[in-house]
Amino acid sequence: MLSVELHSHSELSYDGRDPIELLLEQAEAVGLDALAITDHDEIDASLEAAAKAQEYDLVGIPGMEVSSAAGHILALGVEELIPAGKSFDETLDRIHDAEGIAVVPHPFQKSRHGVAPHITREQLAEADAIEVYNSRLFTGRSNRQAEQFAREYDLPMTAGSDAHIAEMVGQAVTEVDAYHQSVDSILDAIVEGRTSVVGKRTPWFISIQQFGGGVKRRVASMLPW
Repeated sequence: MLSVELHSHSELSYDGRDPIELLLEQAEAVGLDALAITDHDEIDASLEAAAKAQEYDLVGIPGMEVSSAAGHILALGVEELIPAGKSFDETLDRIHDAEGIAVVPHPFQKSRHGVAPHITREQLAEADAIEVYNSRLFTGRSNRQAEQFAREYDLPMTAGSDAHIAEMVGQAVTEVDAYHQSVDSILDAIVEGRTSVVGKRTPWFISIQQFGGGVKRRVASMLPW
C-alpha cells in the first residue's frame, strides 16, 4: 500500500503559501510515497514538483484543482491546463481527454465550492472518485455525506489534506494498493477502487489561519502595484 497525498496547494494558488520544495520536504518527512500538488486553476508548480519529486524519494503526480461552473474538481495525472468555468460534464470530458482522472473534493460543502448543490446525483456519479475525507472540514457532516454517496453509487473513495501550508501535507492520505510505484499505477488503482482513507482533521485554528492567509494573499494579488 502506498500513502498518497492527493490534495495540496503551493504558493501558486491564490490561497496557498509555500513553495513546492517545502511541500515536497514535508511529504518526505511524514513518510508519504506520492504527492499531488493541485493548485487552483494553475498547473506550472505541480509540473515542476512532479519533475523534482524523485529527489525526495516520492512519486510526483501532476494535477490541478479546476474551478468548473458547478464547483471544484481535482484533475489528477494531467499535464496541461484544464480551463476553468466550463460545465461539470465538459470539465470531466476535458480531464479525460488529457488522460487524467477526475476526483471531486468536498462535494457537499457549498461554502467551499462543492459541486453537489449544482448538479444531479447522476452527474456526480460520473466522476472517477469522490473525496470522502477532507481534512479541513470543521465538522464531519459533509465528509459523511460524501462517503454515503460514494458507497451508494459504488464509487472509489479518496482523502485529501487540502493543505494550503506545507505543515498540513499528510493530514489526510489515500492508501493506494498500486501494483507499481508510478503515477499510472496509482491512478489506475484509484479508478479501480483499490483505496482506503486515513486521516485526521486539521486543527480548527490552523484552518482559520489558512483561510485568513488565503484571503489576504488573494486581495494582495488583485491590487495594482
